[in-house]
Amino acid sequence: MKVTLKLYATLSDYLPEEARKTNQVPLDVPPQTTIDQLIDQYRLPPGLVHLVLVNGHYVPPGMRARQALHEGDVLAIWPPIAGG
Repeated sequence: MKVTLKLYATLSDYLPEEARKTNQVPLDVPPQTTIDQLIDQYRLPPGLVHLVLVNGHYVPPGMRARQALHEGDVLAIWPPIAGG
């Protein structure tokens, strides 16, 4: 099943080097892969996984272990951002 993973800000360092310019990588994952499984696969630090969107819709932390991805989904993840 094909999905797209997008990682922003400091999380882009976890993408393969060739994908860092676009902040995204196409993936082929098994059916029923959950958001948390993909986060674990990329070894993203839990403290840096803050804002998670699937196809532009926010997924709260409590749903990430249960929500399976589907063909064509775009998973976008941002770390906490501070500034002024």
